[in-house]
This record gives sequence, C-alpha cells and structure tokens, in this order.
Amino acid sequence: MKENLLHFIWKFQLFSNKKLQTVTSENIQVVATGLHNFNTGPDFSNAKIIINNQLWAGNVEIHVKSSDWYLHAHETDENYDAVILHVVWEHDVDVFRKSNTVIPTLALKNYISTQVLDNYQALFSKNKKWINCENEISLIDDFLVSHWLERLYFERLEEKSAKIQEVLKLTNNNWEAVLFVLFAKNFGLKINGEAFFNFATSFDFSIVRKLSTSRLQLEALFFGQAGLLFNSCESVYFENLKREYEYLKIKFKLTSISKGQVHFFRLRPNNFPTIRLSQLVSLYHLYQNLFSKIIEIETIEDYYSLFDLGTSAFWETHYTFETESKKSAKKLSKAFVDLLLINTIIPLKFKHLQSLGKTDFSSLIAIVEEIKPEKNSIISKFEACKIKSDSAFKTQALLQLKNNYCSKQLCLQCEIGKEVLKN
Repeated sequence: MKENLLHFIWKFQLFSNKKLQTVTSENIQVVATGLHNFNTGPDFSNAKIIINNQLWAGNVEIHVKSSDWYLHAHETDENYDAVILHVVWEHDVDVFRKSNTVIPTLALKNYISTQVLDNYQALFSKNKKWINCENEISLIDDFLVSHWLERLYFERLEEKSAKIQEVLKLTNNNWEAVLFVLFAKNFGLKINGEAFFNFATSFDFSIVRKLSTSRLQLEALFFGQAGLLFNSCESVYFENLKREYEYLKIKFKLTSISKGQVHFFRLRPNNFPTIRLSQLVSLYHLYQNLFSKIIEIETIEDYYSLFDLGTSAFWETHYTFETESKKSAKKLSKAFVDLLLINTIIPLKFKHLQSLGKTDFSSLIAIVEEIKPEKNSIISKFEACKIKSDSAFKTQALLQLKNNYCSKQLCLQCEIGKEVLKN
C-alpha cells in the first residue's frame, strides 16, 4: 500500500461509508474530507467529521501504519495538534494528543473495494508501457480529457512565464530586451539555444538599438559575440565583419562567448547558426520597437507577414563563411514561425497580460488553435493511443501531460489517471 493512494482514496471517498467506525468502534460520518495539503503539515485541513454524534472540525493525517506518526516525529510538531482523525491502512499502535487522549483512528483496510486496488495495480503494473494508462486513455470521457488538456496548456504557459520572469529580472524589466533574448534562444533551436541565449545576454540590448540601421554592424555584433569570427577566412565579407567587430568590441567593451559553444554538427544547413543569426539580424534591422509590434498583432497571418524575411545577400549563396553554395533565398518558414509563436510570442504576451492584471487570454488561445499540431515522437505515440491532435494547443498540452505527469508517475495528480482509478 502506498500513502499517496490512501490520500487519493480519502480525497474522493473511494471507500464504503456504511457503518464506518474507528478502531475503537466509534461511529464515523465524513461530512467533508478537507482540503488536500501539498505543503508541510497535516495532509488534509478543514475537514469535518462526526464521531459518535459529535461534529469535529480540524485536520486529517494519513499514514500506511499508525506507527508512522512516530516515525515522522509528528508528536513533537505543534502543526499536528489539531488533527481530529488519523486515517491509516493498518492500525498497529495508538497515537496520543498532548492531553494524553487517543486520537481517533480509522483503518481503511476493510472499507476499500478490491476494484479500486485492482485498478491501481493495473495502472502501475510493471509491464512495459509507454504511459501507465495507454490502454484506458482513449476510453475516458472526451469532455474530461479536453478540460484537463486546457488546464495543462495553461500550466505549461505558467512554467514558461516563470522563465520569462527570470529574463525580466536580468534585463531590468525591459520588455524589448526580453523579447530579443527569447528570440535569440529560439532562433538557436535545441542544439544552439543555450549558446544563442549566452550570446544575447553578453551585451546590453541598447547596443542593438544603436546599430540597427546598419546591417553590417549588426551582423558583426551578432557573429562576433556568438564566437564565429575567431578564425581566418579568405572572404571579403568575413574580413569586413571581423574588422567591424574589432571596432565595436573596443567601443562597447564587449566580451564574446567562448569559441566552440555554437555548433553546426547534426543540423540541417538551413538551421546552421550562421543562417539563423543573419535572419535574426534581418528582423532587428527591419523593425524598431519590435515588442510593441508583437503586442499589437492579433492574427496569425499578420505574424506570418511580420516574419516574411530572409538573410543578407552573402548568405543566399553560403551556409558557412568558407564554402559557396547554390543561390537560394533562405527565408523563415511558416513552420519556424510557428515555433516562435509557440515558444516565444504567446508565452511573452501571456506574461505581459498578467503583468497588466488581465485575465482574458482568449485572443492567445485563438492563435495557438490555428497553429498546426507539432510533429514529434511524443505526439505520435499519443496518436497510437488514439489521442489525436488538431492544433498546437493540444500538442503543447500533451507534451505537458507526458513530461510532467506520465513520465513522473504522477497518475494520482492527473485527471485522466484519477478517472481510470475511480472507474
């Protein structure tokens, strides 16, 4: 028996309430199980229990065995003085209050249906499964699943919002600077995200503003700070960047990130850091006050128009400084813009609305519901479990479900897992 299962059984009253008695044969009626406490202190607060026709209000503590009370040293903790009922699986010792009176104990062992225990065993069986409920999830009521996924999407937004708050502190609450840092990280994708984040935070954003009218200077700043101008190269463009960067380095007292942080390995050419940096330069060369533009836009088509940009002329015939390639306009694809919307723009707008005290996020939901569903191994496996996705709203929620609940075996905190057990 696991204590978290007892919490679940108590919370949802998955036990027989008929002729419920304490271990000393006192009649019990559960009026309210109380509020589940996930912090320190008793497991459930503000419970209401009738014991032998006397209504008690207070806390409930739950253990597998009664003796766990002493194992956890609750007898020395004043937070447990107001416990009115000790709920256990197995009673093996009496527990006393400071007044030397015995705390009433309910042993659930004889009141729980074997079906609940069977469901638990089946859900957490050691048979190799991708997720515990892969055989049951498609049978759960669609409304319950949809409602839970909506909550998970906002939970994911809250997590991203917390990370944005860290960048806000880093930039002294400069929203334009925050947007630049987040864009840089996401332009770096998974392979170079951390390196691009380091590059974007290695200098003050005010320098980007000062250089934005000159593409050459902006590219020199970005490539230099990203550690891509250390080597020698027989290229006029490269030498111009390097010379310009040496000037900027002295003028603004810059220190670039270490050589070798930015990677080309295992990347498709269009995702090479050189291409992504040049595209990022185009964005900040074209637009002043980009954060204001981002906040004002309300349709996905307008976002696609905003990001309809490519690289400087040199990168139309190169992927690296050294080798020339067939000419191609390396524009941001809609799929890449979708990633920017999912990982940067929508979380940032969500955080900004929160900072203004607003609670209506319907415009954000409308946009993310227009974005095509993401394609990855997690989403494919959910599809194999007959959970289909029609937008990024659902795929983001499913990623949250898998990473924060399924992989951590938190089925008892998941609405789907709860439903499987209750059924």
